[in-house]
Parts: sequence; C-alpha cells; structure tokens
Amino acid sequence: MTNIQDMFIGESPQLAELLRQVRKAAATDSTVLITGETGTGKELVAQAIHATSRRAAGPFVAVNCAAVPESLLESEMFGYEKGAFTGADERRVGEFERAAGGTLFLDEIGELPLYMQPKLLRVLQEREAKRLGGSQPVKLDIRIIAATNRNLRVGFRSDLYYRLNVIAIRTPALRDRPQDILVVARHFASIYSRQAGRTVQGISPEAEFVLKRYNWPGNVRELQNVIERAVTMGSSEWITREDLPDFAADDFLDYNTEIAEAKRGAIQRAYALADGDHETASALLGLNPKYLYELAQKFNVSHLRRPPGPSSKIE
Repeated sequence: MTNIQDMFIGESPQLAELLRQVRKAAATDSTVLITGETGTGKELVAQAIHATSRRAAGPFVAVNCAAVPESLLESEMFGYEKGAFTGADERRVGEFERAAGGTLFLDEIGELPLYMQPKLLRVLQEREAKRLGGSQPVKLDIRIIAATNRNLRVGFRSDLYYRLNVIAIRTPALRDRPQDILVVARHFASIYSRQAGRTVQGISPEAEFVLKRYNWPGNVRELQNVIERAVTMGSSEWITREDLPDFAADDFLDYNTEIAEAKRGAIQRAYALADGDHETASALLGLNPKYLYELAQKFNVSHLRRPPGPSSKIE
C-alpha cells in the first residue's frame, strides 16, 4: 500500500494534522468534501485517500466540473445509449461507471450547474445511475470525493451539501504552515534542476528570506511555478533573489533593513559564543577574519575583546 507520507512534502504541525485526517478518511468508504484555497493540493489529498483505502486497486477518475461544458456534463457523467440523441452513434460509459470499484473525484463541485445537483444527489442516495436513453439504472460501487474553494452554503442545494459533507477535510494555506515553505521550495528546486539538466546547489539566504516573507496567495502551486522559473531562467548554481519575481512591493519595503539586521545578529551571536575573540568568531561564521572585521565595523558591532590590526579590503 502507498505510504501517505511520501505523497506530501513538509514538516509542519498543520500538515501532520492533514495527514491524520486523510488516514482516518481512507479507513472508511464515506463521501468526503475537501475544501481549501486554490493551489493547496485538494486533488492530491483525494488521491492520497484513494491510494491508501481498500479501493486502491480500483480506478481514480477525476472530473473538473468547471471544465466540462454545461451542455455536455450530463452525458459525460452518466453516459448514453446508442441513438439516445443526434450524434450518439454508439454506447458510451459515463464517468460514474468508469469509476466502478474505485473513487470518483469531483473537483470544483461548487461549479456544478443547478440542473445537475438533484441528479448527483440521487446518485449519492441510491448508488445507481441511468445512461441517457437507457431504461435500466446501473448499480454503482464507487466512492465519491468532492472538492471546492467556494462556500457551498451559498448558492448550492443544502441537501446535496450535507450528502457531500459527511467527512470534511480542509487543506491549509501555505502561509498557515510557514515551516514548510523552504522545504517545498527545495523539493521543487531538486525536481526542476534535474529536468533542466542544471546543477542547483540550493537557495541563497536572501532568496530564502523573500520566499519565507511572501504571503503566497496562490499557495503551493504558485511556489512551484516560481521555483520552476527560477531554475529554468537562472544562470548560477544557486537560486538568488534576482531569480525570483518582483512580489508585491509592500511586502518588502524593509527587505534591506531586515537582511542587515539578520547579518548583524549573526555576527553578535558569533562574538558572544567566542567570548569576544575575533579569530574564533571568524571560524564559527566561516568568514575570512579581515572580512568579518569589515562587517563588524559596517554593522557597528564593537564588543571585540581582541580586535585585529587594520584591515585591507578583500577583493
């Protein structure tokens, strides 16, 4: 059976709680409603539930309710018999039947047209569906998982909502699990560097600062796209600040100030650990002693127990 831990990247408590809910849902055959912002991995959660359930050997059929034209949605979902309408030259099995023995994932369920909502409700209640033009219903052995980024309590049939919302799982936004931002970014950097045939050692401290500070309204999907672009368009062995997009200016008005404060803090901690000894502090930071002395002067770190001689500029 699939190891659910291998399907998700991160170390945060929020992700651990999500995995706990996924495991509990996988142990049942109940209908699941996954909610969350765009880009938070709702389909991945559905796949994880399927892959770790008793239905794992069956098909996982995904339907994006927003992507199928409204005029075709009923025939796509229920299928049809030959001659059911003009152009129906042969029998077609619908998505409900295709998912037999497995899981049907209805993504963007909030976009389901009103005329289709009572039809889906009947499938959930009766576990059967009738092809267009057919006379006998087909029994269905399927599990249904739905997902949405909308509030289904508004503009959606309440009886259908309750039928879908047997087990409720909400995927956390990336900004709500900040511990995972760099873990996920490094994961994508590794993937895209292999695809691009480039050597990428990692992400520079300045770039890491920007990634951690950004609000990520597009969540993991946005972070994935940003890292793919950085790896593809970058020219060094590191992802740098220059490889990243110009995010909202308001988020980074104090970027240079905070970078300077981070450097100043690191120098102060090194001197504290070294009891003010310059050579030891240099070794702790992995810096040339002369360069560290220049930085200490620049950032006004003056508590040296044994200052070095006059520095010469290091090119």
